[in-house]
Amino acid sequence: MFRGIFETTIDAKGRTSLPARFREVLVDAFGDERFFVTNSYPVALDSGVQCSGLLIFPYKEWFQFEENFLNSKGLTSAQRNSIMHTIVSPAMECSADKLGRILVPPHLRKIASLEREIVFVGALKKAEIWSQPEWDRVRAQDMKNFPTGSEAAAELGL
Repeated sequence: MFRGIFETTIDAKGRTSLPARFREVLVDAFGDERFFVTNSYPVALDSGVQCSGLLIFPYKEWFQFEENFLNSKGLTSAQRNSIMHTIVSPAMECSADKLGRILVPPHLRKIASLEREIVFVGALKKAEIWSQPEWDRVRAQDMKNFPTGSEAAAELGL
């Protein structure tokens, strides 16, 4: 599973290094060094602004996501179109080179505002990529939304 937060940079051509730990997880836990990169779902902030990052799906997990999407019953037509246009359509198959570098496609870099300082974030069966400024805003919102003192948090052992 993907765990950890790794700060790094991305160059003007969209090249960055996938954290070594994430490369190990792809092979050891998911059996394939290939993965898909796509937009994340938008994160709404209290200010009304929405932040966007990217998602990294291990190769087989992406196809499971597609199958779940095709078979989902609880989505309206508008929601289905939104997921199709936001997450499914822009997805690109990728792999790291021998030095662990990946090329993030321009259309994904633009939407996620990836310019220089970026953050890789482990999210169990997926990983995320955020620009550092967007990540800082998302984390601030997470602190406001954190379920302190709730039964749900207690059930998790927090």
